[in-house]
Amino acid sequence: MVSNGEILPDAQLNALRKNVGMVFQSFNLFPHLTVLENICVGPRMLHKTSKTDAHAQAIQLLGKVGLANKADAMPSSLSGGQKQRVAIARALAMQPAVMLFDEPTSALDPELVGEVLQVMKLIAQDGMTMIVVTHEMGFAREVADVVVVMDGGGIIEAGPPAQIFGAPQQARTKSFLQSVLSRS
Repeated sequence: MVSNGEILPDAQLNALRKNVGMVFQSFNLFPHLTVLENICVGPRMLHKTSKTDAHAQAIQLLGKVGLANKADAMPSSLSGGQKQRVAIARALAMQPAVMLFDEPTSALDPELVGEVLQVMKLIAQDGMTMIVVTHEMGFAREVADVVVVMDGGGIIEAGPPAQIFGAPQQARTKSFLQSVLSRS
C-alpha cells in the first residue's frame, strides 16, 4: 500500500519485499534444516545464489552474530537467544535495505535479551536502517535516531530519543515511560 491508500500491483509489492528483512518474536526457523541451511535457503531460492556463495555468506553472518560454531546445529538444540540471532542472520542474508524487528526479545529469557540487543546494536552501527517495535526502552534510547510512541493503534508522539525520554510532550508518553522505567 502506498501513502495515498492505493494498493501496489503484486510485482511491485514483491520487489519491495525483497528489500525488507523481517525478524519476528517467534524466530520462524525451519526445524528440519540446520542453522546453515536456514540462512542459505532464502538467497539460494530467491536470489539464485550459488551454494558455495550462500554458504560463505552464511558463515560470515554466523560469525557476525556470534554463532560461528553452530552452523551444523539443528534449531531445536539452540537457546531462544541463539535462535533469534540465527533469525537475524537469515534476514541479513537477503541483503535488505531495511530490517523490521517485531518485539525481537519478547519471547526470550531475561538473560538472553542482552545478546540479541548487542547484535542489533552492531547492525545499527554498520548503518542498517531498522524499524524496531520494542519495550526495551534502554535499547531504544541508546540506538534510535527517532522514537515513535504508539497507543491505541496510532502515533501519539515522535522525536529524537533525548526529547522523548527527557521531555515527553504527551501525558500518555510520560505515564508509559514512568511505568516502564520505574521497573528497570
